[in-house]
Amino acid sequence: MSGEGKGSAREVFLAFLQQGCVSFGGPVAHLGYFRKEFVERRGWLSEGDYAGLVALCQFLPGPASSQVGMALGHRRAGWWGALAAWVGFTFPSALLMYLAAVGLPLVGAGGGWLIGVKLVAVAVVTQAVWQMARNLAPGGLRAVMALAAAAFSLLIPGFPGQIGAILLGALAGWLFLREADAARPDENDSKGFVLPKVALACLVAFAALLLAAFAFSGEGAFGLFSSFYRSGALVFGGGHVVLPFLEAESVGREVMERDTFIAGYGLAQALPGPLFAFSTFLGTAQEVSPGGASWGLLGGLIALVAIFLPGALLLFGALPIWDWLKERSQVRAALAGINAAVVGLLLAVLYDPLWTSAVTTPLQFAVFLGLAALLFVVRWPAWAIVLVGAAVGAVIL
Repeated sequence: MSGEGKGSAREVFLAFLQQGCVSFGGPVAHLGYFRKEFVERRGWLSEGDYAGLVALCQFLPGPASSQVGMALGHRRAGWWGALAAWVGFTFPSALLMYLAAVGLPLVGAGGGWLIGVKLVAVAVVTQAVWQMARNLAPGGLRAVMALAAAAFSLLIPGFPGQIGAILLGALAGWLFLREADAARPDENDSKGFVLPKVALACLVAFAALLLAAFAFSGEGAFGLFSSFYRSGALVFGGGHVVLPFLEAESVGREVMERDTFIAGYGLAQALPGPLFAFSTFLGTAQEVSPGGASWGLLGGLIALVAIFLPGALLLFGALPIWDWLKERSQVRAALAGINAAVVGLLLAVLYDPLWTSAVTTPLQFAVFLGLAALLFVVRWPAWAIVLVGAAVGAVIL
């Protein structure tokens, strides 16, 4: 197949633009929002296919939620759909980061409203864990696999724990699950949307740009591109994990004051969408050279594209391999174990950092219960609950 999906790029853009405006809470919360919108509400793909994409993106460097979004857009509307998904999801936070960098007045980045939207994120991920567990970890054995994956990733934090949990889930599925326990690929699941020759070109481009980024790290536009490309290419797990790399490439190279870096990072916590959009702030506010003028809009655009590009190239380079593996009967039991492990990973992150950072007082717990009731019982859309959470948080938290 050539890469054409069943929808239009415009449809994909508008859907992800909405997600980019309301998806607070970091990568795991984004995956919860995506699942609710594109699996449950729109039915773009099956639960199993979505979990497979999540597992694949956990293996790859780069921003996992944005990579899942690009894959969803591509499978819906081809290459233009992938671009539309990335632009739609990234644009709101990137625009606000640019405005912050040039000094325009914005709403404060802290306060009770931010706590309120964090509590919404906790409710969204709670629902995602519950519903994904029912579909992907039914029965005692797979429930134990999910709980074991959660415990493993909590005891060994960061990328080693995440990848270790997925590998152990695959091994447990291979050893203990019968093939009949593992769902066969859904006939509606997309496959073959990235041709092998295109995937190979993506992998070659990734490697060539990475070599060039290490070989040339001086000043100028390509130097700026190189610093952010290196950061995006070497970070597993995305989100907050990229911050030490960005700090080294900006403050460490003496092209940005530490206070400016911290101020931008604080604002990034308050915004929806991918944390990698923080690169827009850094690229805009960075000096062309130590003591020089700032880059401005051009620098923000260079940094934004550079930090996302390696993850996108790796994603589309790996998709044909992933699709081939899903078709092998001997792999399906292992994939069922991986799906159970993904549920466990979501459960672990639901606890830390989401729950531990958002639910710290009895009042916050009470607000969380109310927001969860709106989501679980009343079934309000996520964007409406975000508005309610922000308003309630601003008034009483």
